[in-house]
Amino acid sequence: MEAVWILLSDHVGGIRRYARRISRDQADADDLVQECLTRAISRQHVWSEVRDVRAYLFTMLQHTHIDLAFRNRRDGALSSLEEMDGDPPCGPTQQQALLLRDLGRSLEALSSERRRVVLLVGLEGMSYQEVADVVGIPIGTVMSRLARAREALRRLMLDGDPCICPTERCMAC
Repeated sequence: MEAVWILLSDHVGGIRRYARRISRDQADADDLVQECLTRAISRQHVWSEVRDVRAYLFTMLQHTHIDLAFRNRRDGALSSLEEMDGDPPCGPTQQQALLLRDLGRSLEALSSERRRVVLLVGLEGMSYQEVADVVGIPIGTVMSRLARAREALRRLMLDGDPCICPTERCMAC
C-alpha cells in the first residue's frame, strides 16, 4: 500500500492541474482528483502491469471525468442553458465585476473636476443646473467637463488612454 502511495504522490500535483483545466471549477476538480485516486488505489492489482504511472493516472482522470459527466447528465444533476425554460435565475457576474473594476480605475484616472461632475450627474442623477450650483461653476462649464469626462472614460475603458486630443498625449487631458 505504501508503495502505491509513493507512486501516486509524485503525480498528484499534475493531475490536480489537469483536473482544474478540464472541469473549470476548483470544487469539481478536487472531487475529480479524489475519485481518480480512489479508483487508482482500489485497483492495486493492476499496478504491476502499469509501465507509465503518469500516463495511467492522466488516462484514469480523463475517464473518471467522462464517467462523472455522463452520470450527472443521466441523473439530471446538470442541465444546459438551452434546456432550461425561461431565463436562469441570475446571469453570470464576472463580466459585470470586471467592467465595474475597470470603470472605478478609469474614474480614478480622471481629474478631480471631471470626476466630480461625472459622479454627480451619472451616479447621483443631478441635473446640470444642480451640479453647477453644487460645484459653483457655470452650467456651460458643467456640460463641457461632462462631455470631456465621458469621452475620456470611453477611451480609458476601450484602450486605457484618456487623451482626447488628435495630437500626441497632452497635459490638458
